[in-house]
Amino acid sequence: MLENLTGRLQSVIKTLRGQARLTEENIADAMREVRMALLEADVALPVVKDFIAQVKERAQGREVLESLTPGQAVIQVVHEELTKLMGDQNVGLNLAAVPPAVFLMAGLQGSGKTTTSAKLAKLLKEQKKKVLLASADVYRPAAIEQLKTLANSLEIDCFDSNASQKPQDIATDALAHAKKFYYDVLIFDTAGRLGIDQAMMAEIKDLHTLLNPVETLFVVDAMQGQDAVNTAQAFGETLPLTGVVLTKLDGDARGGAALSVRHVTGKPIKFMGVSEKVDGLEPFHPERMASRVLGMGDVLSLIEQAQKNVDLDEAKKLADKVKSGKNFDLEDFKAQMVQMRNMGGMGALMDKLPSQLSSMAGKVNSDDADKAIRRVEGIINSMTPLERRKPEVIKATRKRRIAMGAGLQVQDVNRLLNQFEETQKMMKMFSKGGIGKMMRAMQGKFPGIR
Repeated sequence: MLENLTGRLQSVIKTLRGQARLTEENIADAMREVRMALLEADVALPVVKDFIAQVKERAQGREVLESLTPGQAVIQVVHEELTKLMGDQNVGLNLAAVPPAVFLMAGLQGSGKTTTSAKLAKLLKEQKKKVLLASADVYRPAAIEQLKTLANSLEIDCFDSNASQKPQDIATDALAHAKKFYYDVLIFDTAGRLGIDQAMMAEIKDLHTLLNPVETLFVVDAMQGQDAVNTAQAFGETLPLTGVVLTKLDGDARGGAALSVRHVTGKPIKFMGVSEKVDGLEPFHPERMASRVLGMGDVLSLIEQAQKNVDLDEAKKLADKVKSGKNFDLEDFKAQMVQMRNMGGMGALMDKLPSQLSSMAGKVNSDDADKAIRRVEGIINSMTPLERRKPEVIKATRKRRIAMGAGLQVQDVNRLLNQFEETQKMMKMFSKGGIGKMMRAMQGKFPGIR
């Protein structure tokens, strides 16, 4: 996510940190580099101009020049201005309305409105809201079926509409249905349309009048860069938008849309799509995104994700087991793999780590790592309960049976057992002498550990 921009800004940060004393020339050189980085990231030109002017003004002020660490002070200024650029703080959904609260989804074709509608419904369902999904996309083949399929997989109600109906009639009927059956939220998915298509823009204006939504969310593909901002502006002139959802941010290496859309439209970014999975929607926190852009990682989001997806009781049981000195078995090993998968896999974890850590881990391909995790799970699932509790009983014939059961080679089973033995030794060290002893034991095995 935003790898190119992060890389460029990090080189600027390195240069600034190395300066014992900052002068106007140093700051001007740094700002020139930042300007180039932002323009390469396809950030809108007015946004770049305003941002550079703000940072320059503050960087040449007393708060930086009289600081004991002027380089660090400039970085802090850049971080604060980036946060301000993206909207200061997270703006949540407005649910303070007489039920049903209506959310209208608008955007271009292929921006991800239907998937985002389902993701949003899942998020609200977790907040104990009764949600109804409805689609008025009568133009794209199987668009309504797609929403019904997603709703069915999430066990969320979907209004029964079809392509022969008019969008206005679907809107009227869906709203009446939501009122009749006491739904808290109605999420209304619309057809993709261009800002210059007057007939389609008139249609969505009519839908807005009929539904009177509390949230009109503009769904935009982050990878479009500046084009995304321009279309958001065009839609903002027709509809009273309340917020923006940035989709496909996990595939965006530049970050032009993320940095520009708030400044140009004046509308807050409320959510960001970070994967194709139905749980791949996260609240947009400007401060955390600014930290990610500067390569500082997003540890807070990582903690929140862990609290949400990790079974804390299971984790506590394992911690107590290790502390008491009891054997760490293959069942526990598998449980750790499952916990990691629940957190979105290796890629999702790496994305939120500070750049120093993620670059070290970046040598490992996250897709390969996720495949390896699934392979480990497959091998352990092919074992009997006794073999999982006592791996020492696994000899040649058992290895062959396990390998056949998992559809792998005996070498793969041997590799897993060796990995497990190493992990078991580490756990024993941890139980005896704490983390300090464990780190000392790891000296020499892993370069860079002192």
